[in-house]
Amino acid sequence: MDGDKNTDIVTTEATERKSEDADSFIKVTSKKTQKRKREQDATDMDTGEPVASKRPQFPPISGDKLLGPDEMRKIPVPAHRYSPLKENWLKIFTPIVENLQLQVRFNLKTRNVEIKTCKDTQDISSLTKAADFVKAFILGFQVEDALALIRLDELFLESFDVTDVKPLKGDHLSRAIGRIAGKGGKTKFTIENVTKTRIVLADTKVHILGSFQNIKMARTAICNLILGSPPSKVYGNIRVVASRMAERF
Repeated sequence: MDGDKNTDIVTTEATERKSEDADSFIKVTSKKTQKRKREQDATDMDTGEPVASKRPQFPPISGDKLLGPDEMRKIPVPAHRYSPLKENWLKIFTPIVENLQLQVRFNLKTRNVEIKTCKDTQDISSLTKAADFVKAFILGFQVEDALALIRLDELFLESFDVTDVKPLKGDHLSRAIGRIAGKGGKTKFTIENVTKTRIVLADTKVHILGSFQNIKMARTAICNLILGSPPSKVYGNIRVVASRMAERF
């Protein structure tokens, strides 16, 4: 009897220990099950009637408020461009005032061309177009070529120095500029005609006017000339690239 009682006590103690161990271990739910429960709760919540959201109503804005205060752009004019600006002032003044509805003047004290918006200005971007037009003329482009910046949207100006491509000095720099220009400007005119751009050589500065792809072609040709490639090789490369561009379009 005593032996049976001892065994019963041992078994009860063992069962109690097992139950305590089972209580001590908490079952951890995985992230997937938690995500599923959230999705189920969301679907349960969506089953309810949709709440009608009120859209805010704003009155239409007038053109005067949209333009905001008058803006001004100032383009500095170097001394060597005073006389060309004076001679072509009417050609510069007319498209800016009549076509773009802007105000323009030349400030004699600060030596700047000042362009300003007014009440008649309809398009905000016209101020940037006019500033680019005047800047192109001051860099040395003809008025007829610079006018394309007003008429067309996809035209850009790019300027770089010959010494940015290769640090040249003295006669080496002069020969590089000579290679870009060519005899009587032949090389420059050829690059302009093939790439459909306009190029201005001003001392060691090179200014290019044209579309993005055409500027890239002209810049590559000019950089090759600066680095020492003969003009005949550059002509061939330009014609190949130009023919590829023509096939694409």
